[in-house]
Amino acid sequence: MALFKMDIPHRAQHFLECGNEECERNCEFYCNTCHQRLCKQCKDEHLKRGKNQNHEVVLYLQRKRQLPVEKCKIHPTKDVDMLCEKCQVPVCSKCATQENHRGHIFTDLEKNYADKYAVFQEEISKIQEYFLPTSQDLQKEIKKDCSEIKHTMDNIRTSMKTEGESLKSLVDTVVSENMKQLDQIEQSLLEDLKTQDKTMDDYITYLNNLVKELHRCLSSTEPQKLMSEKKPKIRSIPETTKPVTPGFTAGQYSKSDVTKLLRKIHVPNTKAEKREIRPIESVYNTAMKPTHKQMKEDRKKSTEKSDKKQTMSLSASVTKVREFNVPGVDGVYHVSLDQSDRLWISDRHGNLVQTDLQGNVIQKIETSGEYEGYHTVTQDGDLIFTDKYKKVINRITQDNNITEFIKTGDWEPLSIHSSHINGDLLVGMVKDREAKVTRYNKTGKELQNIQRGNKGQRLYSVPHYITENINGDICTSDYYNGIVVVNKSGQHRFSYTGQKSEFYPYGICTDVLGHILVCDDNSNTVHLLDQDGQFLSLLLTRQQGVKFPCSVCVDDKNNLYLGQQDTNTLTVYKYIK
Repeated sequence: MALFKMDIPHRAQHFLECGNEECERNCEFYCNTCHQRLCKQCKDEHLKRGKNQNHEVVLYLQRKRQLPVEKCKIHPTKDVDMLCEKCQVPVCSKCATQENHRGHIFTDLEKNYADKYAVFQEEISKIQEYFLPTSQDLQKEIKKDCSEIKHTMDNIRTSMKTEGESLKSLVDTVVSENMKQLDQIEQSLLEDLKTQDKTMDDYITYLNNLVKELHRCLSSTEPQKLMSEKKPKIRSIPETTKPVTPGFTAGQYSKSDVTKLLRKIHVPNTKAEKREIRPIESVYNTAMKPTHKQMKEDRKKSTEKSDKKQTMSLSASVTKVREFNVPGVDGVYHVSLDQSDRLWISDRHGNLVQTDLQGNVIQKIETSGEYEGYHTVTQDGDLIFTDKYKKVINRITQDNNITEFIKTGDWEPLSIHSSHINGDLLVGMVKDREAKVTRYNKTGKELQNIQRGNKGQRLYSVPHYITENINGDICTSDYYNGIVVVNKSGQHRFSYTGQKSEFYPYGICTDVLGHILVCDDNSNTVHLLDQDGQFLSLLLTRQQGVKFPCSVCVDDKNNLYLGQQDTNTLTVYKYIK
């Protein structure tokens, strides 16, 4: 899709300003005492005033939360601003003088509120940055074990069937050989008996002939002739033998005898090992936000060093780790992280390649993608990519089967992101002059459509990159409308349109701290925002060699990958310590 910068209107700016009405500089500090936003110059002037010398001025990110104004229900003209330590109830200054609070100790409610607020924020961070990801990792491990168990059991079944068939074949062979031997014995015995039968048949014929001859002699009329005949000598009866028949003793085999011939199923007598759960300290030591105790210590150090030059910009800590070329693409317009230390990288010509972390190409496919973040990798490791011309969303499984997963009707799917929280798919789409973000579940069922804001305004125009923050916010990079952020329910939270220059947003991602990172093609920079949309810094700039950045992503080791339009070089940075 061709995009023309000349059509982009100038838009209002969106950044955190100093609280001084006469000052237009960026806010960097915060006075916890009088709850005022301050730039560096205004901070110095603020502390120089005699009455402000003891004010607690800290970095904006370390500010105390201001106590919400609440009127006392008993004394409506008074603000609730104290806490009764004994009764543990908020009260106003007039309540503190009443009989039921006489002799009690009262503390500053605002301090208690700020401390409590920080504690709860810390708990939210623990859940979002440790408990949820760790539980999801364990769930993935369980599902993987299920698959491995099924595979193992199928192999055992195949082995058992093969062994059983082998035993049956051996039994058939032995029976066949025994039958053949029996046939031979039978044939030999029958031939011997046949010979004996012929011998007896010949002997009987001899006897019959002898009887006839003797009758002839007896029938003679001449006695002299009979007297002259010699007495016949009868041949002995031929000897014959009885056949010796073979015997057969049936085997007395039991089920256990057959079991002994076959291999048994071996169940290891080993106690199941507990799955390893990484300690929460390991997360806090690397990527999580400071603890409540650490924040209090940081505030104290910040006050002691208020005269020293301080900055909230993270650019100074950004370091280039390495870079590598990606063969097969003309520019790096979008990067999707694979679970197996691999990357999917696309250019503006529809080339989509899978590489390892050294840039070695594993596979390459042709798609219809162009200037958008049109591909993502699911929790199961499948590649999902859009086809805006066919208006479908395709899935490539790990065995490289490509299927049409979702049909989007009349809508052209531009951008897509697979949620790391629940596996849902977030899709940015356009149709005619309309645009929306649609949520699908893992099976492709449509769950949610986000199109307009609370006042009926159009939220999107060209949502060509999309991602999700750790709190469930849906963050969209819209070429004409800037960065549009809605919560998981679809309610518009804020929009960001750059810093005092025309803003052409491309690739967008979030990190483990909830920061939003977005490429600005116009100023050759990467902007860093907090999760409430406040501008924090220009994380990467032209001075660091950035030119036409269009893709950005952060992996689980806090490595920042940056891709640019006019080169197939992917650069890796470190910016979180």
